[in-house]
Amino acid sequence: MLLPLTPLDRVLGDRTAKSFAKNLGLKTISDLLLHFPRRYASRGELTKISELPVGEAVSVVAEILDVRERRMTGRKGSILEVRITDGNGTMSLTFFNQAWRQKDLVPGSRGLFAGKTGIYQGKIQLAHPDYELFPEDISGDAAKAWADLPIPIYPASSSATTWAIARAIGVILDTLETLPEDEPLEAGLLTVDQAFRWIHQPANHDQWRAARDTLKFHEAFELQATLVKRKLENAHTTTTARVPSSGGLLERFDANLPFTLTGGQVEVGNQLLSDLANTHPMNRLLQGEVGSGKTLVALRAMLAVADSGGQAALIAPTEVLASQHIASMQKTLGEELAKEVGLTLLTGQQNTADRKQALLKIVSGKARLVVGTHALIAEKVSFLDLALVVVDEQHRFGVEQREALRLKGVTPPHVLTMTATPIPRTLAVTVFGDLDVSTLTELPAGRKEITTHVVQLEQPALVARVWQRIAEEVKAGRQAFVVCPRIDETDTPEDIEPDEAKKPLAAAVAVAESLRQNPALAEVRIGLLHGRMSSEEKAEVMARFSDKEIDVLVSTTVIEVGVDVPNASVMVVLDAERFGVSQLHQLRGRVGRGGLPGLCLLLTSAEEGTVALERVQAVASTIDGFKLSEIDLELRREGDVLGATQSGGRSSLRLLRVIQDADLIQHARTLAENLLAEDPALEKHKVLAESLERIDQAAGVNLAKG
Repeated sequence: MLLPLTPLDRVLGDRTAKSFAKNLGLKTISDLLLHFPRRYASRGELTKISELPVGEAVSVVAEILDVRERRMTGRKGSILEVRITDGNGTMSLTFFNQAWRQKDLVPGSRGLFAGKTGIYQGKIQLAHPDYELFPEDISGDAAKAWADLPIPIYPASSSATTWAIARAIGVILDTLETLPEDEPLEAGLLTVDQAFRWIHQPANHDQWRAARDTLKFHEAFELQATLVKRKLENAHTTTTARVPSSGGLLERFDANLPFTLTGGQVEVGNQLLSDLANTHPMNRLLQGEVGSGKTLVALRAMLAVADSGGQAALIAPTEVLASQHIASMQKTLGEELAKEVGLTLLTGQQNTADRKQALLKIVSGKARLVVGTHALIAEKVSFLDLALVVVDEQHRFGVEQREALRLKGVTPPHVLTMTATPIPRTLAVTVFGDLDVSTLTELPAGRKEITTHVVQLEQPALVARVWQRIAEEVKAGRQAFVVCPRIDETDTPEDIEPDEAKKPLAAAVAVAESLRQNPALAEVRIGLLHGRMSSEEKAEVMARFSDKEIDVLVSTTVIEVGVDVPNASVMVVLDAERFGVSQLHQLRGRVGRGGLPGLCLLLTSAEEGTVALERVQAVASTIDGFKLSEIDLELRREGDVLGATQSGGRSSLRLLRVIQDADLIQHARTLAENLLAEDPALEKHKVLAESLERIDQAAGVNLAKG
């Protein structure tokens, strides 16, 4: 779909454009038109004033009796009070600091007034109602038509309201020329132009449903066409085959392993070795449960590449995880092998001397195994012969970020992406249609099940028991995590909902101090870890925790993935409803890793019957990550599937829902494959070609920024 990329300040004015950019990330006409309503409200049936229920959305046709403005007592500002009647009863409308409305709301005028009823001084009123004033000769049918008109409700903020968004889109649509498109790919759809007009300004509910179906189809088709096109382009790419030498690094590593690989690790490992031996670049996704041994499988592939004289780089989303990977690899490889492969760490917060040394080892080829964060993508980082890119926790990285590292190879490197968030088949096809997928389901011997319980804060006795339980585990020689959604009282998580803003969320700094004062934990050594600490501070705390010098580690989600402390047996997650399903599943995977039974306690203030409590209870009900991934997809958007925006950003899947629309997505993929087989250069589909090119260009812009 080709939408204008005109900056909003050229059509809406500087003030509105800045507000939309700051609060909603909307900068162009395209951004605004793709900011679809999340639902449609109805003004409802017309109700007599004498029969109005309190606390509900109502609509009344009435005449204005009188209007008066009065100053507020004890504070600055004024209140505009408008009294209306429908001939049977009267009520008031109130507007705060909006005296200018007197120009429209004059006695004798008739109109339809819609809003939520409330009581003030014993009388019913509407505060800041939506309204439409009628011409003098309006008929009853016209009034009813306005009452039935669907009201688009947009994702909004306090500074960029749904009404402001609707008005801005109205301005855009009034001036917009007909949107271009190719010949229809599917019968029964609206034109793209009509679909955008109906989804934003429907005259009835059938119109927005038809518009949604059309735009959903186009979204599915463009997504699949992009993925199919990338896969076809990749099929013509050649690279250097990487084959481990007989008696080389990989064989020596395997011979010294103190345990036996699981059947799944052997099978997937063989798949990777087969891919690496090809002159066609590997592009594979490795998914598996927390603790299934993905990192070991990846390390063996990295050693195979190092064996052939090439370099392998693993990119991790956080410094803590990158440091954990280095420590784990150092231990698994042993000092001699680690030194031989030049195992090297590169992060953004390293001191100048360490960073310079790491860069020299990488560019000279002495570092054949490299682990790092986003710092690896930086322009200054050069590899002598990058042969394999391993992306850990792929959902934290966009396609073009992975591409940035891939482009550092002299020849196209092999790419392995990993995720501990199991992906349903439908999502794998939808989001990773350009990848081959391998799955590890078998857990290594010795891993114990994790028991999970939900503890509601309205049960103080159970909450107290949580801290007693931790004290018992520590006394038995074990350790515990306590996870909080924010660092301190000044820190507000980005995903916080407006109606949740007044609820005090657990802050790691305050919780750590509180636990030190808790009599039940008097003999317990408590540590603190969060993202604002320096690299050295974080490394020191994790080292002390690993060395059992800290009994209980209070942390933010910085420990979500990769952290491996075998002696940790208990995790407490505070304000658990503030986390997603997959995030909670990831977090609890930090315990029960050393042959000890794991216990995860999810503390929540979520109320009965809410989706938030449902989410937490779902995690407690099963440790099957694949079942949870289905639930997770039902409760959240699927993430940015083609670009850089991932965790914490707007989803690039705007209307599609992977599970509900699985059949549509499969159908779109078949259409895309057939179309590209017949017309690989898209010469007969100019609009589609330009649209797909724009997607790639957008990825390139984000890549340059990264």
